[in-house]
Amino acid sequence: MQLTHFTDLGLRVLIYLTFPDRTEPVTISEIASQFDISRNHLVKVVHFLAQQQWIVTTRGKGGGMALAQPIDKYKLGQLISTLEGHTELIDCAKPACGLKGNCQLKHILDRAHKVFYEALDAYTLKDAVATPTREAIISLHQLRLSR
Repeated sequence: MQLTHFTDLGLRVLIYLTFPDRTEPVTISEIASQFDISRNHLVKVVHFLAQQQWIVTTRGKGGGMALAQPIDKYKLGQLISTLEGHTELIDCAKPACGLKGNCQLKHILDRAHKVFYEALDAYTLKDAVATPTREAIISLHQLRLSR
């Protein structure tokens, strides 16, 4: 199983926003620059994150984004499942499968998929940004200040 590029970008944004000592909002351009990713792709991701109420955004001069909740409130399984769009591992309808409705493999894969997200829900964004990730985030923010 591989996560989509959209999910990867969404997680990077959330991780970057965990920097605790920030006095001004983070901008899309800043994150795009820090991770060397397309600003256009990031706009779509940030819009989605805001729709989920995971981040708060403000427009205009001095605007930007910040996390909407404390970092220990974001369960990784829930984040990833939502970013991925709750997709199934296999689609028995395309192409049509003669085993549809009687296939144990589909049942096994669906169960494994569910267990995958349940296992991830044992962790939060706070766990994901523990050391050494925390130090890397601090370095990224310090690099921004030195530019």
